[in-house]
Amino acid sequence: MKGAKNLAVLLALLALVGCSTAHGPIYAPMGGAPSQPAQSRPAPPPEPPSAPPPAPVQQDAVQDPQPQRQPVQRHAEQGEPLSPAARSLVERADALISQGDTQGAIAQLERAQRISPRSPEVYFKLAEAYALRNQLGSAEQFTLRGLSLAGNNERLQRSGWMLLADIRRAAGNMAGAAQADARAASL
Repeated sequence: MKGAKNLAVLLALLALVGCSTAHGPIYAPMGGAPSQPAQSRPAPPPEPPSAPPPAPVQQDAVQDPQPQRQPVQRHAEQGEPLSPAARSLVERADALISQGDTQGAIAQLERAQRISPRSPEVYFKLAEAYALRNQLGSAEQFTLRGLSLAGNNERLQRSGWMLLADIRRAAGNMAGAAQADARAASL
């Protein structure tokens, strides 16, 4: 009797194991379909036949030189200008800041950021709003992002470095403030 009971438990376990692997794993990685078990994967397609060797090139034929690749531009020469919609949101945020509503201003500026994500002016305004809320770490990060987008626009660069100096000074980082002041003065 005990042997039959063990056999029944063993068969039930085997049935459960078979059910859990019959359709592949339950976990599906983000961004993709669940992977198939190894034994049910289709065989890879056969390799195409090798291509015939290229025809010999005549020596007197003029060959085009290899096109030269342009170097990848790592930053823009100028920041992206504000779209009219983003400019309107920045102006609304300025009005909210003057009324003391920094949280409302940040909400407006985040909308402007979604409209013009490569405009340094939006990031500088966000930095100002966060500095007013005494969230100096966020303010510094937004200023640095704005500086990275300002490109070689000296007016925006100078403004960003001066803002960064003020934020660092407020945070008690006098050495960092002096460095930022020096960068602003060099422009």
